[in-house]
Amino acid sequence: MTDWKVTLSEVDLLESDIEAVAETLRSGWLTMGPRTQELEAAFAEFIGAQHAMAVASGGAALHLACAALDLALGDEVIVPALSFVADANAPVHCGATPVIADSRSLASPNLDPADVERRITARTKAVIAVHMFGYPADVDALREICEPRGIAIIEDGCQAVGGRFADGARLGTKGLAACFSFFSKTKLGAGEGGIITTDDDAVEASVRSLRSHAMTSVTWDRHRGHAETYDVPELGFNYRIDETRATLALARLGRLDDELDALRGVVRGYRERLAGLDGVEVPFSDAEVELSGHFAFPVLVADAERRDGVRERAHAAGVQTTFYPALTQLTAFRRGADDGCPVAEEFASRHVALPLASRLDDAKLDLVVETLGAALAA
Repeated sequence: MTDWKVTLSEVDLLESDIEAVAETLRSGWLTMGPRTQELEAAFAEFIGAQHAMAVASGGAALHLACAALDLALGDEVIVPALSFVADANAPVHCGATPVIADSRSLASPNLDPADVERRITARTKAVIAVHMFGYPADVDALREICEPRGIAIIEDGCQAVGGRFADGARLGTKGLAACFSFFSKTKLGAGEGGIITTDDDAVEASVRSLRSHAMTSVTWDRHRGHAETYDVPELGFNYRIDETRATLALARLGRLDDELDALRGVVRGYRERLAGLDGVEVPFSDAEVELSGHFAFPVLVADAERRDGVRERAHAAGVQTTFYPALTQLTAFRRGADDGCPVAEEFASRHVALPLASRLDDAKLDLVVETLGAALAA
């Protein structure tokens, strides 16, 4: 179905964005040049980090963050069951084993620090804390558990760019490194692309090297006469970002806070309309709404059967929805948590993600909620 009355999300591009990309194309320099450097400087300042390194995707960012830890065969990385598959893939690409941990509760479905502590072994080298749906994970609690044990924390902010912790700090400033995505559905959507932030000089050096085949200089350096040739001291990857995507992400960064303000208004509108609707639970708190990066708006219904029925009827009415499986429900990772992750699995089976966009007006909000109510009553 392509004639949706309300789509799941919208790509909100301005004519100035398109012109900036066109200017980049006319410049004749298309990969990892001055615009990439400008994006990195602006993004580091926006997040409040010392360093930012742009890469090919959010998945590449997670892989490089894990690679910077020198993970080896036998090492373990704890990842949340309620997350995207890239969080489990990243340690696997480094030879390590992902250990899948449960969510805290249905109302607060991010990573449960108590379950993380229960799963720590002598082989645990890192925890990936995902700010799922854009809402902040409890990184402060994770730090209390991990730092005395020398366990690194990587923040996955791919769904949460621009969000904040309760103390006002931007999401992505409390781990050793943080990873963000420029995938189309994200708030800095450029089609593909990603970026890593860190205050750690060693992590920065590792990522800058590994993202471009571990070459000691890149083409832009040689073009400016800063290097004659290059060496390759280790195995690296082709995780470079192109200048057009860097340009588009940079253009959108300047209005990100305004877009998030608009999204918070949409989410408040949803929560007000859903407050009296039987058969629906809305996770997260009102206070967390003001902190979130608002990647998606999930609601909970009775069970998986009801979830599937709601989605079928919503789609028939022209309202697009989706849901996100738990990692333990995916074939490749069903053995990642031997005793399962019951909270995350229940959340995954019961939730529906409703349309969310900054330009979702009252009429469309009413249509979505009325459609949901009719589907639940059927």
